[in-house]
Amino acid sequence: MHKLLLLAALAATLAPAAVPGAKPFLGRWDFTVTPATGKPWPQWMELVEKDGKLEGRVQPRGGGWKPILGATIAGNKLTVAVAAAGRAPAISWELTSPAKNQLAGVEKRGAEDGPKLAAVRAPKLDRKMPKAWTEPRPLFNGKDLTGWEPIGNVNNNKWVARDGELVNDNPQTQGQRGPGAANLKTTEKFQNFKLHIEVNCPDHGNSGIYLRGRYEIQVGTEGGKLPDHEMGAIYSHYPPPASVPLNLGKWTSFDVTFVGRRVTVLRDGKLYHDNVEIPGPTGGALDSNEAEPGPFFLQGDHYGVIRYRNITVSTPK
Repeated sequence: MHKLLLLAALAATLAPAAVPGAKPFLGRWDFTVTPATGKPWPQWMELVEKDGKLEGRVQPRGGGWKPILGATIAGNKLTVAVAAAGRAPAISWELTSPAKNQLAGVEKRGAEDGPKLAAVRAPKLDRKMPKAWTEPRPLFNGKDLTGWEPIGNVNNNKWVARDGELVNDNPQTQGQRGPGAANLKTTEKFQNFKLHIEVNCPDHGNSGIYLRGRYEIQVGTEGGKLPDHEMGAIYSHYPPPASVPLNLGKWTSFDVTFVGRRVTVLRDGKLYHDNVEIPGPTGGALDSNEAEPGPFFLQGDHYGVIRYRNITVSTPK
């Protein structure tokens, strides 16, 4: 018996020491960032403890998630290094946990205080697959924008109904400067669903289909440098299957089943994502209220004349 105790003591000695005070901060967090002026926006963070160190990633306002540069705990305060200094000052988050499953603090830009930060622990969203679904019903009537509304830069709304298609009539091209066009979302909100949608995205076009207004399926291309930013990706999390052509400039269909955090995506009948977990909101999300239903949201503020049609949804019976 004494040998077993000796081995256990040796293993404990060799194991990395836990980071003191880390427990209240570990996990996934849904953030709301509130500036001094202007509208709040969502962000997201995941913090883990590995080999006695804190590691993690953050989802900025736009683009893909970024690994944190480091994190330290002093007393009851967590400091997360988010971005290094460059053209702009370094960005860090200073956070405390004022209540269970909550974070609060400030974004520091260099030595200056920036927006206020508030977060709640992200919900697990464990849901069973429904046993039955309703018959698909249209979300677009093919004639007008009934059931849809522009958001974002609404003064530059390019969305029109034309020839049975929902068209973002935006001629702006990649690299062209100027204000982006409006996005478009459904007025109705959804939780768990099956979505069918068809899209024709031109060469060099860029759009996105957001599920619950928070999780983007990439439409089009961002130039091919990052596979998880290309056609059919769960943006920044899961790339499309290797060696699958973009097939831009042609009609293509997506069939999406989304239950809880788990999504299955078929493109033209080919399995792209098989019941994968989406860990948190992607860049460009409308909000970070992950426990709530949300709209379908089509990205129109990038570039290219993007056309959608035959948009239907089924929900659990």
